[in-house]
Amino acid sequence: MNFSNYNFTVTDRFVRYAKIDTQSDPTSPTCPSTEKQKNLAKVLVEELKAIGINDAAMDEHGYIYATLPSNTTKKVQTICFCSHMDTSPDCSGTNVNPVIHKKYDGKDIVLPNDSTQIIKFSEHPALKAQVGNDIVTADGTTLLGADNKAGVAEIMDAVNYLMKHPEVKHGDIRILFTPDEEIGRGADKVDVKKLNASFGYTMDGETVGHLENETFSADAVSLIIKGFPTHPGFAKNKMQHSIKIAAEIVGKIPTNKTPETTEKMEPFMHPTAINGGLEQVEIKWIIRAFDNPTLLALEEELRQIAVSVLSKYTKCSYEFKVTEQYRNMREVLDKHPEVVNYAMEAIKRTGITPILSSIRGGTDGSRLSFMGLPCPNIYAGEHAFHSKQEWVSVQDMQKAVETIVHLVNIWEEKAD
Repeated sequence: MNFSNYNFTVTDRFVRYAKIDTQSDPTSPTCPSTEKQKNLAKVLVEELKAIGINDAAMDEHGYIYATLPSNTTKKVQTICFCSHMDTSPDCSGTNVNPVIHKKYDGKDIVLPNDSTQIIKFSEHPALKAQVGNDIVTADGTTLLGADNKAGVAEIMDAVNYLMKHPEVKHGDIRILFTPDEEIGRGADKVDVKKLNASFGYTMDGETVGHLENETFSADAVSLIIKGFPTHPGFAKNKMQHSIKIAAEIVGKIPTNKTPETTEKMEPFMHPTAINGGLEQVEIKWIIRAFDNPTLLALEEELRQIAVSVLSKYTKCSYEFKVTEQYRNMREVLDKHPEVVNYAMEAIKRTGITPILSSIRGGTDGSRLSFMGLPCPNIYAGEHAFHSKQEWVSVQDMQKAVETIVHLVNIWEEKAD
């Protein structure tokens, strides 16, 4: 496969997509959680049709389905490439202004519209490999949206390449773009039957060359504290303040079991929001571990902390509700080793050493794997996501495009 004369479109596409505000909203009950996500979806449908993908369409929930038809006589398994269109609610995605820093020189990058936002070489080890490359950032006032518009742009450019190079043989390729991944709902409305693929790949990973076959298992916990309110002027020995009780519970979380103190395969419990007043407070938590027994043990530990604190407040009560979010996709992927092996080979064919790793988070692939679509996660090149210092390399995005092209060809090579 020759990419030396190919005019990559991935960067132009990414910059175009990044400017469209697609921030999702965890408080919204709708799907998509924000209508503005459909603005990007409409653009993608039109671009897919312009490339020649005639069946590209957005459904009522904002999901895009499309097919790149097979061009081989072999019977090849149908594979899917998936990325999400939304950006994180953790940081503004309004009026994103992408900036391309040509031929990165290894120095700190000061973002132009907020000089306090500095992407420091010493704090971003991945920048060491980017010297001489072109780095895309936002202007310092918003996130960039490389998570996951880099993945979207890479899939789009790979499809563009394959349409222009029919000599690259492949089976049916399904394309899936989802809303609301950042709020844990990306796979909620996926129609797996309609998708009609055997295996899938999300393009939503970080460092070039990385392939993730393992994620956290994840649950959400709602802990509601019901206090005993009284008039503050007559509260002595009567008032039992739900806010203070909630603070006491949060304060008793072991310091070695929080995101700030854990890494690699270590689990954590993490409060994400506290809402309420004197009479009642809800604390929302996310619980993360790489295996289910540890996940359940953490949830029980949290419940016992609440019980212990509340034992001092006889007029109070609590509610403890656990909601499953996703499970470690390795449970599924280990049953289908070829899905990971072919992706490792595809990365190797681009001239990069593949690195199999775990992700301290989840992707749409976590849920899709348990919905019948085994789905590891391939790097998209995004870094420092969910922040104003988010960045991505032009050259890394191009390598991701090459990886997709090689991967579809490998599936065709291996078929009967």
